Amino acid sequence: MREVLVAGAALVGLFFSLSAAVGILRMPDVYTRIQCSSKTVTMGVLPALAALVIGEGAFSQYGARALLIVALLGVLNPVAAHALARAAYRTGVPMWHGAVQDESLEDAAKKSGDPGDGRGGDGSGKRRG
Repeated sequence: MREVLVAGAALVGLFFSLSAAVGILRMPDVYTRIQCSSKTVTMGVLPALAALVIGEGAFSQYGARALLIVALLGVLNPVAAHALARAAYRTGVPMWHGAVQDESLEDAAKKSGDPGDGRGGDGSGKRRG
């Protein structure tokens, strides 16, 4: 029974990891790629580490390390994704032309009194100034 759980968790992790790879290739801009990779890679690693914990036991050398990695991944992956997206935005990496709106730019325009639509005038979502 334990082997079936390990194989099932490993297959779930493999499925999510493969969907992350496909998503990174298919997404149109850096922001959606960051979102796709951070969520699906996390969901790919967690079942794989759960398979390791189930297979080896939580108090084994490998199981304890896997649980430590789960804890670190749960904290560091969202922080890293946020930092990457923020750095991309601040350096002016353009959003996909089909993006609906840029709320950060619209908020900045409202504070400065700019009557623009907050999309850089050409609808590209590029930052101004």
